[in-house]
Amino acid sequence: MFDLQYFTKFKITTNSLIERMLEKVQLEKVLFLDIETVPQVYRYSDVDQYVQELFEGKTRFLQKADKSFEDLYGERGGIYAEFGKIICISVGFVSQTSTGRQIRMKSFYHDDEETLLRQFKRLLDEHYNSPYSILCGHNAKEFDFPYICRRMLINGVRLPSTLDIAGKKPWETGHLDTMELWKFGDFKAYTSLSLLCHVFDIPTPKDDISGADVARVYYEDGDLERIKVYCEKDVVALIQLFLKMQGGHLVDESDIIYS
Repeated sequence: MFDLQYFTKFKITTNSLIERMLEKVQLEKVLFLDIETVPQVYRYSDVDQYVQELFEGKTRFLQKADKSFEDLYGERGGIYAEFGKIICISVGFVSQTSTGRQIRMKSFYHDDEETLLRQFKRLLDEHYNSPYSILCGHNAKEFDFPYICRRMLINGVRLPSTLDIAGKKPWETGHLDTMELWKFGDFKAYTSLSLLCHVFDIPTPKDDISGADVARVYYEDGDLERIKVYCEKDVVALIQLFLKMQGGHLVDESDIIYS
């Protein structure tokens, strides 16, 4: 039986916890991140027949009369960690200077996925390995964090402590998700980063590519640098959104440092 009183109390408690969490978060302990992924094989017709069968088995409930498995692969080949790979991880952190807040950006991008994953792991091991370290992304608990973990295991990379959540309670993981924060207990809500930037009046550059273009730009244009720039802009938008949700001010473009 549905207990409305319990559910209402749970939502209020959840909202209060989120508000207190945002107030207490130490920004210098937070690493903001975003990833870009592509299918391991660009065209479905070039995918090994057995792998095609495995993909069709995984997506059989999504297949419709007007949508072939080839269409599904074009849409989701890079979204599933079993069939995709990471080509870029961009990260950013906020520091306090004598003149105000500053955002520092760094990206790990490479054609060889294992190489960039090991570089990213080294950053976490050296600078974000304490119980107070926090990773933050948008829809990251559903996508970015598990995707990184799965691809690390597939590539034989040992999980860093901040990503190894086995046996940990939810409040012990040190993971924040701006989309989850925006839900306020509304489990059915999905809100894009672009939409939240709009409603919070956060300026975002009008780029010539979107997430749907990443695979094409990577495989047809070979322009990994362009994808890296696109990924970094998402991280900057993520940080600005988090600052707004905390009740703070945006960081000026002149105070964003790209390494």
